[in-house]
Amino acid sequence: MIYFFITLGVFLLMECVTWLTHKYVMHGFMWYFHEDHHQPKYTNVFERNDVFFVIFAIPSILLFYFGAEANFNYLFFIGLGITIYGFGYFMIHDVLIHQRFKWFKNTKNKYLIGLRKAHKVHHKHLGKEEGECFGMLFVPFKYFIKGPKNSSY
Repeated sequence: MIYFFITLGVFLLMECVTWLTHKYVMHGFMWYFHEDHHQPKYTNVFERNDVFFVIFAIPSILLFYFGAEANFNYLFFIGLGITIYGFGYFMIHDVLIHQRFKWFKNTKNKYLIGLRKAHKVHHKHLGKEEGECFGMLFVPFKYFIKGPKNSSY
């Protein structure tokens, strides 16, 4: 049971890690890699920004390895929490919001529409300064309030 709570706790903590990394690393000293993600049109299948998937995968892989070596101890489940968050991030950010894969084109779910609105506000800033909404799963409540009927979300 403790391993379930470790996994869940790490999953929730990853939202804080993501927010801080997005604001201070991606929009900071690693802007070079994140900049193409803020451009209006994607011309390639991959972006420089995709390097962050690799950066976040490395700790998960190491934690899985060392946790499995130690009889599946807590390290394995920390890696599992990071991996589950990464999968959720991929599904929400790359599939639902940016439509890099056309799996879920339309949704009427208020929570998912709110996530898309918040991310759209984040992307209205093409530069690295003056950004907002750096999180992924937890965004300000104001984005969940019903907007105009002919909204493009």
